[in-house]
Amino acid sequence: MELQHTFLRLVNQHTGDSELANNLWIEVERSYSGKKRYYHTLAHLDHLLGQLLSVRDWIANWDSVLFAVYYHDIIYDPLKKNNEEKSALLAEKRLRNLQIAKESIESCTKHILATSFHQATEDSDTNLFTDADLSILGSDWNAYDTYRHHVRKEYSIYPEIIYNPGRRKVLQRFLQMKRIFKTDAFFYKYENRAKLNLEKELNEL
Repeated sequence: MELQHTFLRLVNQHTGDSELANNLWIEVERSYSGKKRYYHTLAHLDHLLGQLLSVRDWIANWDSVLFAVYYHDIIYDPLKKNNEEKSALLAEKRLRNLQIAKESIESCTKHILATSFHQATEDSDTNLFTDADLSILGSDWNAYDTYRHHVRKEYSIYPEIIYNPGRRKVLQRFLQMKRIFKTDAFFYKYENRAKLNLEKELNEL
């Protein structure tokens, strides 16, 4: 499994403790395989990793971005609004245990926290990471349709009368952005399709 192989290789670069590396992977795997997860799953991580590999040459601190891939949604509760903060804190704790350099840990947590607002930052790595995280928006309609239904399942506790207005606000916020994708690499590839998908979903709500 590419996700597991990549994670273990990454961790083993920083520790000779194979048991620790395996336990960290098990934690990641279990977290993203929760019964209430439909979109924020290992499949999402796999998609995100693939998107980032396509722009790897433009990423300054690859290890920090890779750690962010695995930890950015490790804590996810649709009823909470602090998932990014909790995920960043857990990432910081795990990376400290691996004795990762302070600067790299700070970069990793910055990438994770940025997924809560998806605005342009002065950090190119962060912009590439958040753009990759949003790349599903610019996929073909079938993939987008699956994505939006998976998101709806994660929020199944809410009836339509509550969910739909909230979803509309999310869609409108993206559509009102001057640019959804901050980097040229993702903008030219996904921007137009993303806006079409968002508008179509908005019209169907």
